[in-house]
Amino acid sequence: MNHFNASRQPMPAQRPNNTPGNAEARKLAEDLMDAMNALLGLIERETELVRAGKVREAMTMESKKQELSRRYVAAVGQLKANQDKLAKSAPELLSTLHRHHDAFRAMLQINLTVLATAHAVSESVVRGVNTEIQKRNVPNTYTAAGRQATPGSRHITPLAVSRTL
Repeated sequence: MNHFNASRQPMPAQRPNNTPGNAEARKLAEDLMDAMNALLGLIERETELVRAGKVREAMTMESKKQELSRRYVAAVGQLKANQDKLAKSAPELLSTLHRHHDAFRAMLQINLTVLATAHAVSESVVRGVNTEIQKRNVPNTYTAAGRQATPGSRHITPLAVSRTL
């Protein structure tokens, strides 16, 4: 399910520019591509696990995801610092990086949507369980006017959730 790699297009064959800036630019671009590919692979795996309901397994990837994110941010920082040099020495490389980064952002958006959906569903489940528990704890009484009494705060029982189960 690696859409990013599938969208990777080969760079057009051109005569290599043997200036020192070109080799440095290519190294910066390769570092960024490697960081994006590694992070994207992990994010796609996380998305698959969350969609399959294996949230606990997806959570084990957190430290690796943080490490790869730091690597990605560092690579972007290096590229931004040398963007003028890169634009002059390898403009085709810069446009290729922009295309890959657009695909990368699209996959990140899918991942964020899946995570937000999982969060909303789990929150809804917890709220539903809490509502049912509170219904059982509230006495079923009526006021003098014949309406159902609103429970006081002393009848509400807090809900405790254990994350270590």
